[in-house]
Amino acid sequence: MASLKSLSLLFLFFFTAQSRLTTNFYSKSCPRFLDIVRDTITNKQITNPTTAAAVIRLFFHDCFPNGCDASVLLSSTAFNTAERDSSINLSLPGDGFDVIVRAKTALELACPNTVSCSDIISVATRDLLITVGGPYYDVFLGRRDSRTSKSSLLTDLLPLPSSPISKIIQQFESKGFNVQEMVALSGAHSIGFSHCKEFVGRVGRNNTGYNPRFAVALKKACANYPKDPTISVFNDIMTPNKFDNMYYQNLKKGLGLLESDHGLYSDPRTRYYVDLYAKNQDLFFKDFARAMQKLSLYGIKTGRRGEIRRRCDAIN
Repeated sequence: MASLKSLSLLFLFFFTAQSRLTTNFYSKSCPRFLDIVRDTITNKQITNPTTAAAVIRLFFHDCFPNGCDASVLLSSTAFNTAERDSSINLSLPGDGFDVIVRAKTALELACPNTVSCSDIISVATRDLLITVGGPYYDVFLGRRDSRTSKSSLLTDLLPLPSSPISKIIQQFESKGFNVQEMVALSGAHSIGFSHCKEFVGRVGRNNTGYNPRFAVALKKACANYPKDPTISVFNDIMTPNKFDNMYYQNLKKGLGLLESDHGLYSDPRTRYYVDLYAKNQDLFFKDFARAMQKLSLYGIKTGRRGEIRRRCDAIN
């Protein structure tokens, strides 16, 4: 009964959050908002093709722990260590931060003190997803930015690449996301890359799920990672720059990269959905889009609970 009550409250929360936001929030105050963001992310993606993956990851690391409020963008000060400098966020690619700053700069010139950084992240994520072949979904607008960002508040809130699948399921359920939504959102690993330190320790061990030939190739690719920690491998070795359902097909063949990837196929609670999405890309796109829209509404701030930052890395 208690779990049913909590689920009802979470449903009410998401419904209420959506009702406070609108898709045309800036139609009068900043009519070129969508065009400016689209132009900025397109130019950046052409120059740096890893931008899409970087921003999608930035979006998740901002929204999932404590809500979509652009707290991950704030810089640390002499008196506070911000989220972006927590150990789990140190590997967030710079291209993700850079494209949001560029969009904010352009928007401040066109519409000063009007568009929140959290809205920019949400729209940039959706638009960049489309540039690499992903699905469209409506983004509701009107978020405000957080006035605080504390590394200490992230403790155990973000899934780790080495986390067992049971813990990841629990983390998602605590935010109101079911197993199917968790598996769908894991499809973000269709693009992007992971550093060798996040998986190489498991490669070659018994019963870890790696295809033997893939394991040999990974050990070779990561041979020099102790000397060069920047060495990385694509999350999806088959179609690394295209958002599709190949990620799930790879898992069935032992071509997953991270421990959490292998966990999706080894656990019966999640394997069903891996098989489903591996067979049906249209269904994956539909479920991924719905889950991303739901995540974009999680923990939002509106009205006096937040602010419109003039710079995304500093409170006003």
